[in-house]
Amino acid sequence: MSGREVGGAADVCVVGLGPTGRALAHRAAVAGMRVVAVDPRPDRLWGPTYSCWVDELPKWLDHGAIASRIEAPVVWTDAEHRIQRPYCVLSKQGLRDALPLDDARVVTGRARTVEAHRVELADGSEVRAATVFDTRGQAAPGSRRTASAHGIFVDEDTAAPMVRPGEGLLLDWRPENGAGPDEPPSFLYAVPLGDGTVIFEETSLGLRGGMPQHELRRRTVNRLAAHGIRLRGDEPTEAAHYPLDAAVPKAGRGQVIPFGSRGGMMHPITGYCVADSLALVDTALEAVARGADPIEALWPWQARAVHWMRMRGVYGLGRLTTPQSLAMFDAFFTRPPRQQRALLSAHDDYTALGTALFMTVATTWPFRWRYDLVGWTNRNRWVDWDYGLPRLPETSAHN
Repeated sequence: MSGREVGGAADVCVVGLGPTGRALAHRAAVAGMRVVAVDPRPDRLWGPTYSCWVDELPKWLDHGAIASRIEAPVVWTDAEHRIQRPYCVLSKQGLRDALPLDDARVVTGRARTVEAHRVELADGSEVRAATVFDTRGQAAPGSRRTASAHGIFVDEDTAAPMVRPGEGLLLDWRPENGAGPDEPPSFLYAVPLGDGTVIFEETSLGLRGGMPQHELRRRTVNRLAAHGIRLRGDEPTEAAHYPLDAAVPKAGRGQVIPFGSRGGMMHPITGYCVADSLALVDTALEAVARGADPIEALWPWQARAVHWMRMRGVYGLGRLTTPQSLAMFDAFFTRPPRQQRALLSAHDDYTALGTALFMTVATTWPFRWRYDLVGWTNRNRWVDWDYGLPRLPETSAHN
């Protein structure tokens, strides 16, 4: 039984107004399509911190979306690797302002049923559209391969011993987080946000079920203390916990189009999603305009091959020890720039990615560690690891 129809007949309905959904709705309206966007809180400002390589961003995106730019971010393994590729942190407000929805109909409500041409809301009303995009993100990861992070926002002056303005730590594997070599590994990510603060974020990638926030916070505080940085204890924080192993959707016309992290665009190894999704918005909408299958346009066989190889990578990453992770990343960051980009961001450069993965495994030492990388040994390492109960608030940060 049909409910009250809202929004009028639409060419495109976008369910979910995170960055990727808002970009879809914005670009569809720019292209002259009749657009209805549905979200329970369409005016909210997004919570997570979004970052990417500058060259990933589409040319149509206004530069005001960038809050902070890092010309050559640093990776620490056993040595410093400076990556000669500009990196940026996106401004939440700037990104939102760059994606206006003045020419779209925005409906406040929670989607209860999402179908190929109809979206039913919790209040019983419905939206009808020729094409429906579902950009609502993913469910909790459970025991899946997961990205987990705990971020602490620190004033730039306080952060200066580790991160100065214009600099950033993309991956810091130095043994300063208090975890032993026989414990699940994690690294530090630290970048200036362009608002006078720096986020220090201990991160775990690829572990089944992820790493709990209390353990990540303990490790973050240990790293800061190793550089003489003491916290007040009331600094703002950020938590992340989401699956990395979403499958690529099957092609086929006449279905809901999953997009963004829900549509397989979450990078299985890095956990990045927003920039790739922004770059692919026009590809999806051009397919809609010509009556083609957007999923087929988004996921040609080359891109599916890239996703398959990256999935092999996250499986390997999730079973390594800290010394093995150091050795593997040290090998990877000696690869040529194209091979690095093929793993870190390129959507469909399957030849360079295959070479990068093969050579990374082939140059990781000692030789026996390669068996763990490819899954011949220790496939279930760290599964059901006991991190213990949350401890009392740390006192070392105040001493």
